[in-house]
Amino acid sequence: MNKSSICLTVFFEDPFWVGVFERQAQGELTVCKVTFGAEPKDGEVYDFVLRNYASLRFSPAVARAGQSAC
Repeated sequence: MNKSSICLTVFFEDPFWVGVFERQAQGELTVCKVTFGAEPKDGEVYDFVLRNYASLRFSPAVARAGQSAC
């Protein structure tokens, strides 16, 4: 059975709030960075994920080495 997981980390990178999506599947890792601008509230992040996840552009896959921070 193939397992996959997704993690989103939101942090402040002066002068904007950004999010980094990590997607792990079949031993490979892809990432996507998004800029939120002002500090997003939890509901705004959730809404962003629901509306935009399918159109995010992830990096090419790399072999996963070790554990992720997620």
